[in-house]
Amino acid sequence: MIIKSATFVISNSQVRKCPDSRLPEYAFIGRSNVGKSSLINMLTGKKGLAMTSQKPGKTQLINHFLINEAWHLVDLPGYGYARLSKDGREGLKRMIEDYVLEREQLVSLFVLLDCRHEPQKIDLEFVSWLGEHGVPFALVFTKTDKLSKGRLAANVEVYKAKLLEQWEELPPLFVTSSEERLGREELLDYIDSINHTLQ
Repeated sequence: MIIKSATFVISNSQVRKCPDSRLPEYAFIGRSNVGKSSLINMLTGKKGLAMTSQKPGKTQLINHFLINEAWHLVDLPGYGYARLSKDGREGLKRMIEDYVLEREQLVSLFVLLDCRHEPQKIDLEFVSWLGEHGVPFALVFTKTDKLSKGRLAANVEVYKAKLLEQWEELPPLFVTSSEERLGREELLDYIDSINHTLQ
C-alpha cells in the first residue's frame, strides 16, 4: 500500500463523538512510551502527524487520522501510565474500553510491545481481555533496532511461548523499527489485505 494522504481528523474523549463514517478503523495501543506515535508517523510517512514525546502518557485522547481518504488510523491512549491520578487512570481505562467494545468501525487493534522487555503482566492481561471479548488484534513489537537479531528472535519466541500457554493459536505478529522503517510494508500490506476483504 502506498500512503498518498494522511490527515488529522479529530481528537475526543468519548466514543460517541468519533467520526460519523462507515470507513474501517485500525487502532494502535500499548503501554505508555512503547513508541506508538513514532510508529504511526513512520507508517504514514509524516513525521509530525502523531505527537511524540520523551515523557510517557502524552496521548490521552482518541485521535483519528484519515488515510488515503479510505480508512481511519486511530491513536489510542497508552495504558498503565502510573503518574496519572487514580481517577485519571480509570478515566483513560473507560475511554479505551468504550472505544474497543463499542466502535463498530474498528476492524483490528494493533497492540504494541517493546521488544526489549520480557512479557509484561499488564500487556498479557490486556490481550486476554481482548480475547474474552472477541476483539480482533495483532501484536506489533517495537524498537527492534535496539537489540541484536539473535536477542530479538529469542525475545519474540519467549513471548510466543507465553501466549501459547493461554491461546490455541497466535495472533498476527509484526516486528518494527520506526528508526529503520522496518515492518512498514508488512503492516500496511496487512491493513490493505483486510480492506480488500471488506469491499
